[in-house]
Amino acid sequence: ADFGFNEHHQNEVINYMRFARSKRLLRLKTIDSCFQDLKDSLVEETFTVDEVTDMLDGLQVVVRGEVEMELINTAHTNVLLLRQLFSQAEKFYLRLQTDISELENELLEQVAEFEKTDFKSNSKGNQESSKPKLAPLNEGGVSELLNKEISRLQEENDKLRTRLRTLESQAMSALDERSKAERALKDLQKIQGDQQRALCAQELSNLEDTVAAMQADFEKSLNANVASQKELQDNLVSAKHDLLRVQEQLSLAEKELEKKFQQTAAYRNMKEILSKKNDQIKDLRKRLQYESDE
Repeated sequence: ADFGFNEHHQNEVINYMRFARSKRLLRLKTIDSCFQDLKDSLVEETFTVDEVTDMLDGLQVVVRGEVEMELINTAHTNVLLLRQLFSQAEKFYLRLQTDISELENELLEQVAEFEKTDFKSNSKGNQESSKPKLAPLNEGGVSELLNKEISRLQEENDKLRTRLRTLESQAMSALDERSKAERALKDLQKIQGDQQRALCAQELSNLEDTVAAMQADFEKSLNANVASQKELQDNLVSAKHDLLRVQEQLSLAEKELEKKFQQTAAYRNMKEILSKKNDQIKDLRKRLQYESDE
């Protein structure tokens, strides 16, 4: 019988079937011993119905407990096997699926036929096939399988411890690097802060010097402007005085000229002519007014 596995997986299936068969044989031996103990206890020739009932009830309890324990152990063993498979699959980010419906079909008969054929071949000593065949295991075989499983688990445990130590070392290194980076960042921020404060102080000093120089220039210019303004005001006052003096002299000159002109003969003749003309104009106006009234 072949389930379509590769050689490695085929051997894993065979080892598990050997392990399960050895556990089953141990339970069967326990049940056989219970019946044998019951037979050995039948030393009397006659038993009452109650005594027989009590013995059968006791045997039923023992057999039921053994069968139930075997079924529970089988189910738990299957769960552990699934756990191993799922753990290995998750390392490669795989999601395995199980189909419960296939556990009740003809595959169970195929597995039973596989076990029956291989164990029968091993019991007859037939070694024609190169594949490992199932063979009955004795008590030592069970211990060997358990020891192998324990060794494998210890090896995995050692690997996990080694990996944990490696991760712890990496984590400590990362924390150290983080601490160093934080200290370097703080030192850099402190240096930058000192440099920035020094730069601000230098800029403030330069600005104060510039403001002081501008203020000095402004005061100097202001003083110069005040002096120039005062000089201009003085010149303006002096010019006003000169203007008034010139105007006064001009007025006196005009009066003097007019006085001299009035004393001349031409002025007197012109004045008489103007007076006559005025009288004529007056007469003409009176005539015009008289004619208009008529």
